[in-house]
Amino acid sequence: MNKIFLFSSFVLFFGPVSYTQDSIAPAKNWKLKSIQSLSTSQSSFVNWNAGGRTSLNLLGSIIASANYVKDKWTWNNDLTLALGGNKFFDTGDHKSFQKTDDKIDFTSEIEYELHQHWSVAFLTGFRTQFAEGYTNQNDTLRSSLFMAPGYLNLALGIEYVPTPIFSMFLSPASVKMTFVQDGNLSNAGAFGVRKAELDTLGNVLRAGDKFRGEIGAYLRFKLETPLGKNVDLKSKLEFFSNYQHNPQNIDVNGELLMNFKVNNWLNASLAWNYIYDDDIQIQDYKGNVGPRSQFKSVISIGLAYTVKNFKE
Repeated sequence: MNKIFLFSSFVLFFGPVSYTQDSIAPAKNWKLKSIQSLSTSQSSFVNWNAGGRTSLNLLGSIIASANYVKDKWTWNNDLTLALGGNKFFDTGDHKSFQKTDDKIDFTSEIEYELHQHWSVAFLTGFRTQFAEGYTNQNDTLRSSLFMAPGYLNLALGIEYVPTPIFSMFLSPASVKMTFVQDGNLSNAGAFGVRKAELDTLGNVLRAGDKFRGEIGAYLRFKLETPLGKNVDLKSKLEFFSNYQHNPQNIDVNGELLMNFKVNNWLNASLAWNYIYDDDIQIQDYKGNVGPRSQFKSVISIGLAYTVKNFKE
């Protein structure tokens, strides 16, 4: 929970207070932009017959970009940080906190224009989360934490940009690296790493792997466009096929963000995420274990502040 308040404090104070619209000096060939936001809600109950749990919810995020263009070269960098959750005050263990959002997502892409709308590009992508998480409230073993899992993707391919709002990237030679830096999760073979070897008494003979590398094909679509006055849409859809293991089972990662700007300080957003990874085993409510589609949606209304060195 301390991470939530620390991160949210950074968003609230260092974002709006440390900067003004003019504090980023124009940089030749660079377009810099950052959006800091913080939303909160609180509920309290005393002798409330209908029931309820006293709680505090905080959600902070930073969405930043740094894009460089010169001659035929383009270098695009995007960073998304998000952390939030509910703190319940009727219990003192890990069950008192439940995450509602947790994301570290960074991409960097260097392009060289070959022809109008077509470029050769090298892409780097990194994803993980800040805090530990539990699949269900009553779980005692965590299902995730920082770098468990962590994903690093490297891809060399062709970028097609027919319009300023849409792009497609295709790589026949990409590498997907999975990190599981937690002994319990790696021993269990979580997120596709090789699990531990045990003797008949359950003692570990060989610890589970904390790293897995895959070589395959990668395809990405991106769309960023205004939908109206003070309404923006940003979406990304990624596909990965492992050449060496079940190439027909394609990993999918999709996200869609709609941002509604009320004024310079008030903002609302809707975010949806979809993940399918054949290597992630998920248990359903009936106890069945297997790969499954994962969905997440986050709706937030709160303070937001934009810093940029250009006019849109």
